[in-house]
Amino acid sequence: MDTLALEATQPKKAQNGALVLLPGPPIPAKRKPAKKTKKAVVFFEVEILDAKTKDKLCFLDKYCNCFLVFHVFVSDPQWYPARQSIRLDPKGKSLKDEDVLQHLPVGTTATFYFRDLGAQISWVTVFLTEYAGPLLIYLMFYFRVPFIYVPKYDFTTSKHWVVHLACMCHSFHYVKRLLETLFVHRFSHGTMPLRNIFKNCTYYWGFAAWMAYYINHPLYTPPTYGEQQIRLALTVFLFCQIGNFSIHIALRNLRPPGSKTRKIPYPTKNPFTWIFLLVSCPNYTYELGSWLGFTLMTQCLPVAAFTLVGFIQMTVWAKGKHRSYLKEFRDYPTLRSPILPFIL
Repeated sequence: MDTLALEATQPKKAQNGALVLLPGPPIPAKRKPAKKTKKAVVFFEVEILDAKTKDKLCFLDKYCNCFLVFHVFVSDPQWYPARQSIRLDPKGKSLKDEDVLQHLPVGTTATFYFRDLGAQISWVTVFLTEYAGPLLIYLMFYFRVPFIYVPKYDFTTSKHWVVHLACMCHSFHYVKRLLETLFVHRFSHGTMPLRNIFKNCTYYWGFAAWMAYYINHPLYTPPTYGEQQIRLALTVFLFCQIGNFSIHIALRNLRPPGSKTRKIPYPTKNPFTWIFLLVSCPNYTYELGSWLGFTLMTQCLPVAAFTLVGFIQMTVWAKGKHRSYLKEFRDYPTLRSPILPFIL
């Protein structure tokens, strides 16, 4: 008898009282466990060329498809991973560290191009250097250390209270930036070219010295409309500083520690984040508002120049991030502008 068709029998009384066996429900056949299919492992031949000279730097045979791109770095002590750029095209964009070979548009023989990004420095170090400089430089002018103004004004203080208020606001701004760098910001890229720190420090330190020289000058005159103008400017400055900090916290919460994931930022319960409904980069919007308030408070031409140059640079950054959001997320809100609602 076929065991797969074996049927259980059940006793039942016949009319004469004898027991007869009737067929019962069939017993289900035991199925053999399915064999686990092994995923095929594809091996690559990886060739790395110099992006400028097209010289062959290295060749990797039987490279597994499960490896990430960052494992394909050139093994040379002077070219540590942070300064290496691996690309599919000599003039193309750098591949991400998390890209996997089998997901890239390459065959089993893959050619990559290597470009040296130059000496690198961490973003945290750059930011701390950029922001510590203006803080200290401004205080040197505020306390009128020797060799800045004429000797009779050495270590004297201004008679105008707006000068002291401006020093507190300027110091508050850069102390806030330093603390945010240490405890709030999460950077998607760990390093930047070392040469950038000289350019950035020249910008921040130079403008800080220029502003501080005139604001703390013994011949400085207060704003035209006096206390009303100063109080209005202080309100704008503090409001935008709180808003800027709120946006930084909201952006920080979008990215888990150690992650490089990007998400669409949306307003939170914090009212200062509601500007996300209209702007892609409200941190720049609030930053611009802070310096407009500081310009109104001091009524100083160098501050206005710094605000204008900063606005131009932040607009470039905001437009770039806005385009990146639109390209990466199909459902990105179309009502948003890069930095100024409905304008820019």
